[in-house]
Amino acid sequence: MTPGTTQRRASIIHGYGATPEDHWFGWLGEQLSAAGIPATIPALPNPQAPDPALWTGAVRADLGTPDENSIAVAHSLGCLTVLRCLRALPDPWQLGTLVLVAGFVDQLPALPELNSYIGDGCDVKQLINNIGRLTIIRSDADPFVPLGHTDRLAGLLGVSTEVVPGAGHFLASDGVTSLREVLEAIAP
Repeated sequence: MTPGTTQRRASIIHGYGATPEDHWFGWLGEQLSAAGIPATIPALPNPQAPDPALWTGAVRADLGTPDENSIAVAHSLGCLTVLRCLRALPDPWQLGTLVLVAGFVDQLPALPELNSYIGDGCDVKQLINNIGRLTIIRSDADPFVPLGHTDRLAGLLGVSTEVVPGAGHFLASDGVTSLREVLEAIAP
């Protein structure tokens, strides 16, 4: 294939305590596949007790070497994991589209059990130079990720957040089993 005919592909990365079958992940995978964009949703190891090295390795294996046709979508702790994976890539690299839902790089008061995973977060300031399109989405009432955490991440990456009213933490228990805002962020 020539660079102009390379097919877009997507990786959808779940968060803490989730599986590929949860929330809106499967819906998004089906929507992308129907649009001709193959999508994978890897099962990250031991989601109830995540290990940073194992999760980063699983994301790296799924994402591969990203290029301008690569799409990464991540939710919650998956966002930090994707950011760390991208940060570890040797230059030069390019990621076509990155969508972060309820993302953060700071410790979460509501989930102190994740403090060791989160640690000092991730230095993200240089990543924007390698990302074609970046969208950060948050709710106006997230019980786990303080609104300021997602807004701070957006500020570090030089973008503003898109707010979805009433979406909680974007979980099925919040009534979120589809998320058109993510699909719209990916659409060409």
